Amino acid sequence: MPAVTVEDTTTLPRVPLPAPRTVRRRTRSVTTAPSAYEGEGFPVRRAFAGVDLRALDPFLHMDQMGEVEYAPGEPKGTSWHPHRGFETVTYLIDGTFEHADSHGGGGTISNGDTQWMTAGGGVLHIERPPEELVVSGGLFHGLQLWVNLPRAQKWVEPRYQDLRADASVLLASPDAGAFLRVIAGEITDAGRSVVHRGPGSTYTPMAMVHATVSPGATLDLPWRPDFNALVYVLSGAGSVGIDGAPVRTGQLAVLGPGDTVTVRGAVHQESRTPALDVVILGGRPIDEPIAMYGPFVMNTADEVRDAFADFSAGRLGAIPAQRVSGPVPHGDLRGQTDPDA
Repeated sequence: MPAVTVEDTTTLPRVPLPAPRTVRRRTRSVTTAPSAYEGEGFPVRRAFAGVDLRALDPFLHMDQMGEVEYAPGEPKGTSWHPHRGFETVTYLIDGTFEHADSHGGGGTISNGDTQWMTAGGGVLHIERPPEELVVSGGLFHGLQLWVNLPRAQKWVEPRYQDLRADASVLLASPDAGAFLRVIAGEITDAGRSVVHRGPGSTYTPMAMVHATVSPGATLDLPWRPDFNALVYVLSGAGSVGIDGAPVRTGQLAVLGPGDTVTVRGAVHQESRTPALDVVILGGRPIDEPIAMYGPFVMNTADEVRDAFADFSAGRLGAIPAQRVSGPVPHGDLRGQTDPDA
């Protein structure tokens, strides 16, 4: 079930129409996300696999978690693990997930909620399904996005944002053929006289939008020209860009320059995916060196080695005593980039 739903479309504000002589972005590439397993074994699609980090900047990594229907006893999460130098954004479309961190942040999110954790100078955290979901099983579907921090903010104090679904801004396209949830950033008209702002507070200027596009409908979304533009397909089929590049479930489209993002829903959809569901991302590129290894994203290899040393010495925080017992496991050490490279 898509997270973007509304009973009465007449109550929603409309997406501004594209400005005269707007430049609709053209598709630069379409890639297909490979499948993998994360944490204690939950299935993911690696949305950014095979895409140059320079095309993604300021984004680093994104997993589509599920969509999976768990049997009783099957739901899985991650063990306690460290982060430094970036932000994790977990957007839950279906199901329930719990978060806790060593800085005191945490909570439970469910359908349409978002948890936004700024690791900054360093934090330990854990993500897992609640015990009742483990017992009962059920549907689980979401995204986790990694957003880089500029050099000047890599050492900020960790923070946690609990963004409820009803705090997001819901919009409709002018003909109501598409519904949008604005999670972070702004959707504006050409003169910036109409501003629809999502609840997420970001260090890096960016926007994150979940859109459901009906079969045969077209969404022309005004987009800041100084932002890059990425369209990831959660489910369904359609096309993106002024060139109409075809896309389907699990594919990422990287768009070129312009001030409008175009997404169209295919007329014929599979019965299990009645519409095209996409996440649209964009941000102002940070354009700084990236040294990324496992759970740390810094500017130099020496800074990554320092992060591992600080983690081993216990300087990234302590697991709250009431949460778990025993040593800190080294979970989530993904090796995307060798710090010695």
